[in-house]
Amino acid sequence: MSDQLPTDHADRMKRAALALTGLSVGDALGETCFQAHNYEAVLEDPRATARGPWPFTDDTAMALSLYEVLNECGRVDQDRLAQRFAARYKAQPWRGYGGGAHRLLQQIGNGLPWRAAAEVVFPGGSFGNGSAMRIGPLAGYFAEDGYDVIAEQARLSAEVTHLHPEGVAGAIAAAVAGAVAWRNRDRHADEAARHELFDTALAHTPPSLVRAGIERARNLTFDFSTEPVVKLLNHGFMVVPFDTSVEPIVRALGNGSQISCQDTVPFCLWVAASHLHDYERAVAQTIRARGDIDTNCAIVGGIVALAVGESGVPTDWLADREELVV
Repeated sequence: MSDQLPTDHADRMKRAALALTGLSVGDALGETCFQAHNYEAVLEDPRATARGPWPFTDDTAMALSLYEVLNECGRVDQDRLAQRFAARYKAQPWRGYGGGAHRLLQQIGNGLPWRAAAEVVFPGGSFGNGSAMRIGPLAGYFAEDGYDVIAEQARLSAEVTHLHPEGVAGAIAAAVAGAVAWRNRDRHADEAARHELFDTALAHTPPSLVRAGIERARNLTFDFSTEPVVKLLNHGFMVVPFDTSVEPIVRALGNGSQISCQDTVPFCLWVAASHLHDYERAVAQTIRARGDIDTNCAIVGGIVALAVGESGVPTDWLADREELVV
């Protein structure tokens, strides 16, 4: 381990581990829901999940690499992170990596510097949602630092594979949202906490389609505490019960089906902000939207876990998730 770790490194790693738990459980459960019978069962009753173990995907594999680098360095070391990504990929290339990620991580593993590899594989940079799907441990680790620090570390983590401004913006927005969730963990059910998540993410996310999507998300608020209603600010009211389609929200924000940050992060922040008090409901609502289910659930799970704590993650879900090896 580095000899320049922060004095509160152990506490930081506990927060990073909490986010990793929420991320990985969401990822693994979400992956099972690409099978139609599992998807329908979870929507009917979130406790009626597929029998474990639920294998995790590349979302968790890459988050584990980030977790390890933070534990070793207390910050994002881009070269070390690239090597961790490549090593985990080489050991388990079947985790669900996309085609571009296969090529990128193979080239890094073969010795090509990460920046050169990223530019070759993704001319102009990748804006895929992979930069945001793995960010949970970073959000936890830096949750009590200034938001500028969080944004800078998120940028560094994203650039290793996602040099496009949208890829960077997605990582920053998700990391800041996770930190806000942690800071509001004692009042996560307050409407003010939900607005703070959006406002803080907007304040630190650079101009981008991701940021524009978060602005739209902020103007869509859900309240399922009593009468389930979607309130479109300045546009009246539209009733959308929890157990029916979230199609209006998907139309407004996306659902990750394009595998891009701009099509994924605004929706995930909307779900997380709407269900900061309830991990189970947040993940079930995320599954309901279909799209890139495992990645959406990883992002949402990592954020909401920081608000509810490990006790807020269903114990049977955690037991059914494949064991993590760090």
